[in-house]
Order: sequence, then C-alpha cells, then structure tokens
Amino acid sequence: RLGTHPLSARRDPDRALLERLLGAGRVRHVTLAPELPGAHDLIELLRARGVVVSCGHSNATAEEAHSAFARGARTVTHLFNAMRPFSAREPGLAGAALASREVSVQVILDGVHLADDTARLVWQAAAGRVALVTDAIAGAGLGDGSYRLASVDVEIADGVARRGDSVLAGSTVTMIEAVRNLVALGASEASALAAASEVPARIIGRGDVGRLEPGAEADLVVVDDALELTRVVVAGDDVD
Repeated sequence: RLGTHPLSARRDPDRALLERLLGAGRVRHVTLAPELPGAHDLIELLRARGVVVSCGHSNATAEEAHSAFARGARTVTHLFNAMRPFSAREPGLAGAALASREVSVQVILDGVHLADDTARLVWQAAAGRVALVTDAIAGAGLGDGSYRLASVDVEIADGVARRGDSVLAGSTVTMIEAVRNLVALGASEASALAAASEVPARIIGRGDVGRLEPGAEADLVVVDDALELTRVVVAGDDVD
C-alpha cells in the first residue's frame, strides 16, 4: 500500500539492492511490507546487520504479520495508515501488532490520520509501546499552500496535506503538537512525553537518548505547563 508514494517508487524485496543501500551509509531503520515474496530474507539480513525492521505500507494479514514478528520485525510504521483495514475475522497488520506485546506501534496524532477513538484504543491496547511520529513533510510549520513531496505535488489546506486526488500526503504536525494532542485524548503528560522520547529511543536501540540521566546525550527540550516549547538544548548548548 503506497499511500502518497508514486507507483514508480515501489520496489519489491531485492537483496542486492538492500546490500547496496546498507553499504552506502549508516542505516538505522527500514520499513517493508512483510507479505511480499523475499521479505523474510530481508528481515533476517537487516536484523543481522543491527537494523530495526518495521512493517508498514502493507496489505499483510495478521498471520503474515506474526510471521514477520517471529523473524525479528519489532515495530509498525504509522499504525492503521497505508495498511489492510482491521476487521472482525481478519485483524491484519494493525490487529496483530496491537496483540503482540513485543511489538511497538508508531502513530501519527495530527487529528487527521486517526480518529480520536482509534487513537485512544491504540493507547489503551499498547500501553508503554506507543511511539509518536509526525510523518511531517517539508511544508510543516509553513502554513497552507503548494509544496512538493519528492516528485509529488502536495496542497496544504487548513493544515492538512493532500495530493490532487485528495489522498493524504504526510502531515504538518510537529512533535510537541502530537504530544499535546495525546494529552488531550487523556494521556498523562509524563506518558505522552515518553511516547515522543523514551519509546522511540528504545525502538532504535539507543539507550543514550530519550531519557534524562547521567551519561545520556544532553539533547532535550524544556516545556511550560501548557506544553509549549521554551528552550531547546543540543549537546548541552542552548539553540536559539
């Protein structure tokens, strides 16, 4: 399931291509559709290289998803978006992820990609393993107007990014806005902030970020009581 990505950008699992990409630079996280022929081979290769494997942009059944989890896939990219819909007799990738305690789920909380009740359901079903992601495009924070997402023309209207055929094209939400949205849905501030920091860090195996403790990276933000940013610190230094 391509979402807003053009058909020309689609690639079937290709070990030679993946080897070339891994050899070209540092790769931390890869999303793939686990139901495609050859996907299991790529999952095993990626895990052997220390790369986090996420399932997404996928039409996988629950059975196919569980098979990928058994091989080492440990997270799901923007749950419920660009994947097989959940149904009573076929919960698909989304249902399999929510039922698997070892799998973390990533969600876009912009008020558009997920209905509020869907977001609450995910939060309650996957407590402690929900990671906030923005899926933000270049137009985030720049207001309504026309933008480009790679080769795709995107129009942002009322803060919502869409292609010309009305398909959602990423989001314009910022991470702190996603945190505020999660709190508005009933999450505690502490757990919402963890979903934007500690849980994502755990997904990518970074114990040195996402937490405030001696020895951790001094990259942090300071917020006020309204969860508005008041200070940004990178490597211990304030950023204007």
